[in-house]
Order: sequence, then structure tokens, then C-alpha cells
Amino acid sequence: MRVLLDTHVFLWAITDESRLSAAGRSVMSHGDCYFSAASIWEVLVKAGTGKIRLPKPVGPFLTAELAASRVKILPITLNHVLRIETLELHHRDPFDRMLIAQSLEERLPLVSADPLIARYPVEVIW
Repeated sequence: MRVLLDTHVFLWAITDESRLSAAGRSVMSHGDCYFSAASIWEVLVKAGTGKIRLPKPVGPFLTAELAASRVKILPITLNHVLRIETLELHHRDPFDRMLIAQSLEERLPLVSADPLIARYPVEVIW
């Protein structure tokens, strides 16, 4: 099963796996997992402002963890960006809105604990 990981899901997987749901752990162990380029951007922004703490430098740390986890990067395409215009404003976080758009465009279930995401017509795994 191909899935898109929400930012917090991947961060929990590499820093505190106990926070993952059983379904989240299972899909990360057996699925074909993708992590959005938008999520990497989000982590870099939040680490830079002190909202999250990760080993420095963050970029090489994330790159190594993604490779070790065999998680693939999902680039941001024009179709992903344009899809955002059609989304209701249930969620105002621009990074999460991009993940929702990517999930819809790529027909990928989104692995997330965020309850606001379920307001969109995406398949949520948690």
C-alpha cells in the first residue's frame, strides 16, 4: 500500500515511536511510504524557530533518517499547488493543506493523527 506520511508521523517514527498508532506503525513497516518535500520544508522552518528540536544540522539528519526508513520523497508539482485552490478552509496550516492536496492528486491515503484532515475527502489512516 502506498501512503503519504504527515510530518508529525515521520517525526514520531524517528524520535518517539510510542506515539504512533498501531495502524501507523504497521503501514510504516509494510507500506510504500512517501514524505512530502513540503514536510521537509515545514521541519526546517519549525526547527529554525525552535518549535521542534532535532539534531543539527537538520537537513542531513532528515536525509539520513528518510534513507534508513526507506521513505521516498514526494516532490511538489504544479497540480498539487493548483489543487489547494479547490480545498475548503477546514485547515489553515499551509503545510497540511499541501499534504491534503498531494493526497488527493496522487490518490494516496494520508497517515495522520490530525483530526482536521478527516474533514477533507482523503483516506486517513490512524
